[in-house]
Amino acid sequence: MLFEPRWFRWVRWVGLTFFAGLVLLPLYVMATSAAKPLRDVQSDFRWIPSGLTLRPFADIWRTIPLGRYFVNSVIVASTAALLSVVVAVFAAYAISRFRFPGRGLFSVTVLSTQMFPGILFLLPLFLIYVNIDQLTGITLYGSRFGLVITYLTFSLPFSIWMLVGYFNSIPRELDEAALVDGAGPVGALLRVVVPVALPGIVAVAIYAFVTAWSEVLFASIMTTEQSRTLPVGLQLYSTQAGVYWNQVMAASLVVSVPVAAGFLMLQRFLVQGLTAGAVK
Repeated sequence: MLFEPRWFRWVRWVGLTFFAGLVLLPLYVMATSAAKPLRDVQSDFRWIPSGLTLRPFADIWRTIPLGRYFVNSVIVASTAALLSVVVAVFAAYAISRFRFPGRGLFSVTVLSTQMFPGILFLLPLFLIYVNIDQLTGITLYGSRFGLVITYLTFSLPFSIWMLVGYFNSIPRELDEAALVDGAGPVGALLRVVVPVALPGIVAVAIYAFVTAWSEVLFASIMTTEQSRTLPVGLQLYSTQAGVYWNQVMAASLVVSVPVAAGFLMLQRFLVQGLTAGAVK
């Protein structure tokens, strides 16, 4: 073990404490503000609140239809994550294992879409959804399914690109052994490659879910009152009469719980070895 001077350990400790404070301080302010009456939040700020209450956590469900927005976000984010994983797995496996005309062009096109800001796709998608509704009667604008398709356009390119790297790191001998045992290409993918690439697949699922869960711009344009999601619904705590700051903080904590809980449950998959013991 390398020797570390005492001053270096102190500098490291101070630096880590400083950056930890930068992360935890906003969370502390959010939590304490969520447990205060509105008049205390709007008055002089105090680091140590004089009185705490859970009333804002009950009021957030009555001030706006937060329950409906919560269900919409769960359905949209979960569906977008599931479809993104399914499509990305098959597309990345095809790019990694097979040689076909246009393979290089497809890979470059998928990656190049990440260079454009998402707002450039807002108006084209809006016009496409409206025209599809007029021509076919299929309602995409203002529906949760239309929002899922919108989020797939964001998460799929990165998901495919990321999984291609994971699949390239998996020895092809695994596929060949599965083919020798009688499995087809799909069987080799589902029974051999997918279990080995599980950390990458989980990372892709988390990325797609968080992207759909926290997106605001497209959700504010592509949804109606019935299909509105949580990030857009939080804006409704601001009215002409004022802003319910304590309820905004309480609702923000509630919105953060699913993402934080999901990450804590799945983080062990992110640190597992991809091919540890696979060849054996």
